[in-house]
Amino acid sequence: MEKQKMVGGRLGETIGMREELIKKACSLSLKAHRASGKPYLYEKSRGSSEAVFSFPGSWSVENWFSSRSFGDMKADLNLFPSLRSISNDEVAAVNEAFFRRFEFILKTTSFENEVNKAVAEKKQIVFAGHSSGGPTAILATFWFLEEYVRKSSSPMTPLCVTFGSPLVGDRIIPHAVRRENWDTYFIHFVMRYDIVPRLMLAPLSSIGGKLQPVLHFFNPRSSYFGNDSVAMAKEASDFFTEVMRNVWSVASNIACSLMGSTNSLLETLTSCIELSPYRPFGTYIFCTGNGKLVVAKNSDAVLQILFYSCQLQCEAEITEVAGKSLKEHLGYENELQGSLEMQNVAYVDDHFKELPLSSNASVEGEIGNLNTALNDLGVSTRGRLCLRAAGELQKQKQGNHDKINRNKTEIEKRLRSIRKYQSEREVRKVGYYDSFKLQNDVEDFLANVNRQELTGMWDEIIEMLKKYELPGEFEGREDWIKLGTEYRRLVEPLDIANYYRHLKNDDTGPYKTMGRPKRYRFTQRWREHAERTGKGSCSESCFWAAVEELRSSNKKFEEMKEEIVQLETDLFKWLKHGEIGKDVILDESTFSKWWKTLPFQHREKSCIAGLMRN
Repeated sequence: MEKQKMVGGRLGETIGMREELIKKACSLSLKAHRASGKPYLYEKSRGSSEAVFSFPGSWSVENWFSSRSFGDMKADLNLFPSLRSISNDEVAAVNEAFFRRFEFILKTTSFENEVNKAVAEKKQIVFAGHSSGGPTAILATFWFLEEYVRKSSSPMTPLCVTFGSPLVGDRIIPHAVRRENWDTYFIHFVMRYDIVPRLMLAPLSSIGGKLQPVLHFFNPRSSYFGNDSVAMAKEASDFFTEVMRNVWSVASNIACSLMGSTNSLLETLTSCIELSPYRPFGTYIFCTGNGKLVVAKNSDAVLQILFYSCQLQCEAEITEVAGKSLKEHLGYENELQGSLEMQNVAYVDDHFKELPLSSNASVEGEIGNLNTALNDLGVSTRGRLCLRAAGELQKQKQGNHDKINRNKTEIEKRLRSIRKYQSEREVRKVGYYDSFKLQNDVEDFLANVNRQELTGMWDEIIEMLKKYELPGEFEGREDWIKLGTEYRRLVEPLDIANYYRHLKNDDTGPYKTMGRPKRYRFTQRWREHAERTGKGSCSESCFWAAVEELRSSNKKFEEMKEEIVQLETDLFKWLKHGEIGKDVILDESTFSKWWKTLPFQHREKSCIAGLMRN
């Protein structure tokens, strides 16, 4: 699905959320902070078409970091099964403290019931949060998308809007939300100097002693709030400096990767320094402080803006900027009131290539507006180069996608040839698996040529997926899931035949554990995720590997009976749904010959007995 460009019209129309609703969500998010002891607020305005759930922040360190350096944990796939890379089978990391807070709300409050009621009333569900209430809103949105959109196929979609939210998860999150087409549901507002959206890029070890006093400053109910003492200024300055030092490390590392740096010193440094895993995702809207708004969706570009918009000209600025950071974190409502009225909005993603490197460049129109807005954010020439590099990587991924799309016709052509080979073998009463394994005819040789050509094309795709060199949405594309499934079902039996044809000794091991290529594992995971079935549920293309292992086993029948019954049950289902060819039950097939060696009493009771007789 082609992504909507962010050009023209009012901001609310472009991002899919009305300006009035944004302001309302911001007001309720700040109100949640003042609702002492309440885990969330639910706006129940009579006659309103929206249901807004707002979450308060927390001002205790333990609600920001667990004991680990960056406080991250693997996402709970029971709650968030989509938060992973499907092909690489990598589970996303999320902040554990933020997750535990959401988990507590979900399990111990009436939150789920109130969401259910709002859904039944067909209200637009909005999750909102300020500060560390933002991650709760984000996780609530993921939960809603899993429960109501993926699982129940509800046409209702949520909106999530955060204000000064810290980052929640690692690089797998932006990859996953693009695959699921969920990225448009997440909108994040960030003030130029607000340190909180950058905070999770620093390890607890470097900011632990400074974090609690700063959290007290951010707490509107704290006695620290409004205190302009020298001690407060010193603590804020030290904290700001330490966080930004770590932001620089992450941003520089990403920038070098974007620009293809092969600097050995950089590799040495990154192997010694533990960098934060957290990455932005969704739509980021940066507030310049003078009414302008800068919108970016590219995760790498957002990370660079998070650093370069806070880059200082000299050390003397630190105290002033650190003070601004504290005030800005609590100033979103006033800022948005003015900037949403002005509608002076610049969009980064549509102009990477044309982005001026000089702040003094003479440009007009949308590019001129973007140039001015980046100047107001303080993005330097170096920062602009990094933004261009982020755009170039995005372009390269799309180029890779276009390249493999051009190969689709050739893949389909060769699959048709193998399908024809399968049909011809069946007419001759010899299954194509057994014929290919024997390699007696010229047709077997030609089938092998097609198999090897397809291997090259699919392995190229797999290598790109392993390195995340394709757009995140590729794994979720219905046409490629369908093509990958057809390829796996038709060609993997030939790979299995080839594997056991050349098997010389027991040291090689079973095909499924020792010889199965990633191209089949990856495409199987695509289908299992798309159809929301369990891991390993779509294993029909491995049927012949299971047969080979059972028939060559030295175990007695009773020791293998459970596996045999399961295979027969699966085969009956696969044949019924056309997921496996009927040539597997031809009289002379490897399967039929082996099955007939099983005890007569078992065969008579088998679910496939009737199929074998016919």
